[in-house]
Amino acid sequence: MRSAKSIGRIVGILLFVQLVGLTLPFVLLMPIVGAGFLENAAGIAFQIRLAVLLFFANGALTIGIAIYVFPFLREYSARFALSFLAVSVSWFVTQSVDNVYILSMLSLSQQYAESGAANPDLFHALGAALRSTRKWAHYTELLVIDAWMFALFASLYRSTLVPRALAAFGLLMVVIHAAGIPLPVFFGYSSVPPMGFSLALSQIALILCLVVKGFKDRGEVSEV
Repeated sequence: MRSAKSIGRIVGILLFVQLVGLTLPFVLLMPIVGAGFLENAAGIAFQIRLAVLLFFANGALTIGIAIYVFPFLREYSARFALSFLAVSVSWFVTQSVDNVYILSMLSLSQQYAESGAANPDLFHALGAALRSTRKWAHYTELLVIDAWMFALFASLYRSTLVPRALAAFGLLMVVIHAAGIPLPVFFGYSSVPPMGFSLALSQIALILCLVVKGFKDRGEVSEV
C-alpha cells in the first residue's frame, strides 16, 4: 500500500525525468534545426542518434507515467484516466514519426558528405523537402504534447489531487503554449518563441508541488 502523498512524489520525480528527457534532445538537435542540416548532420551523427534514443525513451516514460497513475485517476474519473492513457500513446506514436524524419535527415546528410557535395542542387532540393516534411511532423507532435499536458492538468483539476489554482495555472500555460508555438504554424503564421516557456514553467511548478507535498492524501491507495 502506498499513500497518495507517496505516489504523488514518485509522479513528480517521473515528470522531472520526463522534462529533462524532452529538453536535452532538443538541445542536441539544435545544429540541424536550420537549413544547413545537410552540411552539419553527418558530422554529429552520434549526437543525433543519441537524441533520437532519448526521445524514444521519453515517449516510453510518458506511457509509463500514464499507466502508473491510471488506477489512481480512475477512482476519480475513468474517462479522464483513459483519455490520459490514450494521449500518452499518441505522444509516443507522433514522436516515433518525428524520429524517422530526423534519422532520414541524417542519412541524407551522410550521402551528401560521401558524394563530395556533388549535385548540390539535387541534394538541397531533397533536403528542403525533407526538412519541410519533418517540420509538420514536429509541430504535430508538439500539439499532441500540449494535449497530454492539458489532459494531465485537467485530471488533476477534476480530482483536486493538487491545489486547483495550480492545476488551473497549468491549463492556462498549456493554452498559451499551444497558441504561441504549434497552432500558428498550422494557420500559416510564425511561432512566438517566448510563449514556449509557458509549458516548462507550469511543469516545473507542478513538479515542485508534487515532490514537496505529493498528492492530497485521501487515505491509502493500492500500489500501482
